[in-house]
Amino acid sequence: MTLQQLKYVIAVVNYGSISEGAKRLFISQPSLSNAVKELENELGIEIFNRTSRGITLSAEGTEFLSYARQVVEQAELLEERYSSQKRVKQLCSISTQHYAFSVEAFVKMLSRLDNDSYEYTLRETRTAEIIDDVKNLRSEIGILYINDFNEKVILKLLRESGLAFHPLFNAMPHVFISSTHPLAHEEMVTLEMLENYPFVCFEQGQYNSFYFSEEICSTHSFKKQIHVSDRATLFNLLGGLNGYTISSGVLGEDINSGSIIAVPLKTDERMLVGWIENSRSKLSKAAAEYITTLKAVITDCGYNVINL
Repeated sequence: MTLQQLKYVIAVVNYGSISEGAKRLFISQPSLSNAVKELENELGIEIFNRTSRGITLSAEGTEFLSYARQVVEQAELLEERYSSQKRVKQLCSISTQHYAFSVEAFVKMLSRLDNDSYEYTLRETRTAEIIDDVKNLRSEIGILYINDFNEKVILKLLRESGLAFHPLFNAMPHVFISSTHPLAHEEMVTLEMLENYPFVCFEQGQYNSFYFSEEICSTHSFKKQIHVSDRATLFNLLGGLNGYTISSGVLGEDINSGSIIAVPLKTDERMLVGWIENSRSKLSKAAAEYITTLKAVITDCGYNVINL
């Protein structure tokens, strides 16, 4: 087993396929495939499940990847410590539901970074994909919420995936609307007041279940409903169609120009926003710094961070 083989496996996972990994590594696809297969034969395990639709990490491969990442990270730290010619490129990947505060924390963390070389990934994506990313170590951290409605389903899935949930803050639900919306001056709104305006929500693909919805009140029957896949489109629809969405109420000024505002929603439902990690791996320095920055952003927005 060589360090290069470990890097090959990590590259295949990071880039999603043998072919894309080979392209990014500037080697031939057969060379990369053979190197991975030789490693599997040497260790007596199957790191990847191979099907006609591509490859995925096996259960043994998920555990192996955790150790491989740690070995490669330690090797890079050694190189940084004893080589004056090269600095280590920091690596970190984060998957999150579509939260502006997640992006704001990411921006603030990078603005303080003194490394001249890094490779970070921030994925705003679907709930099930966040869980899958952290389960398969494509991301170190996932950010999502639970509430009374989805708690049993989400926490059961996290346990089965070997993931731990860490609470960040309790959020009172708000609606995000345009600052020119007819209800923009209301101190609080109800779903009945919003009935004639389009409800804009994030589609969840094949996991389009109420339990995976990013918005609470997901079982409510909305008169007008629009599904979108990204936050920029959602914000445009809020302004262009007097639409609304339901979220945590944390809308950082650094990301939002003021065209979108948060108005409290009258409901008994609450949101517990938190972050998840794979219990088989240890957070990198960069990932830990992101969590620290995230807590600071949440505090600056007036919420009490839960410290356990």
